[in-house]
Amino acid sequence: MTTASAIPLTKTKPSTGVVRGLLRSVDLRGPAGKLETVLNEGAPDAPFAALVCHPHPLGGGTMHNKVVYHAMKTLNDKVWGFGWPVLRFNYRGTGLSHGSHDGQAEADDVAAALCWLESEFKRPIVAVGFSFGAAMLLETCCNSPLRRASESVRALVALGLPLHAEGRDYSYPFLSACTLPKFFISGDKDQYAPAGQLAHLVAQLVAHPVADLNDSVADPKRLRLISGADHFFTGQLRHMQTALAGWLKEQLV
Repeated sequence: MTTASAIPLTKTKPSTGVVRGLLRSVDLRGPAGKLETVLNEGAPDAPFAALVCHPHPLGGGTMHNKVVYHAMKTLNDKVWGFGWPVLRFNYRGTGLSHGSHDGQAEADDVAAALCWLESEFKRPIVAVGFSFGAAMLLETCCNSPLRRASESVRALVALGLPLHAEGRDYSYPFLSACTLPKFFISGDKDQYAPAGQLAHLVAQLVAHPVADLNDSVADPKRLRLISGADHFFTGQLRHMQTALAGWLKEQLV
């Protein structure tokens, strides 16, 4: 994969909304040192735990990014039918996290976060990433065997997966061999993932028969284009949440 250093971050402002009494920081250590985190507590009997990865830090992306926040709310808030514990973290060199930005090694930070979730909750994991976060998540879970630190991941969601940015094209050839169920959500006006190009990428993925948690055959790939939405789902975050919740209920609940 081409270096991700030019993948766009975010133009949206960080969200400041929190649920008092339901947040805590955790001691998460990555290869570059301590990673700043926030865990939204879930229901004690939640069947899944979740991870949400933020967009590119060089453009201001953090775990408080608005798209990341709304994805977390979908997974954590019982209004959407889930109530799962959700971990967010800042990549190395971002916020209070130790280390410095690399552009590729952030995939190791994702692996560390997945390992922590697996150890802490001992239940299946749903992993979500936005933009650069989606690229790092797919790299972690589908490409390098050394980074497949968690065998508990049951589904992957890529929000605004970048395909073309800053004059560079990004490809993900390793996805064709990735049998985890994958959901791609993007705006049909996404300036960094032309709809036709993204549809072609998803269509090329090999359809492997894989079993979901109910032991039935699951389609390992799906694409949802949000009408009128740009890369940051501006004005369309509710539609993104609805698409995310609907697919997860079909796939896992």
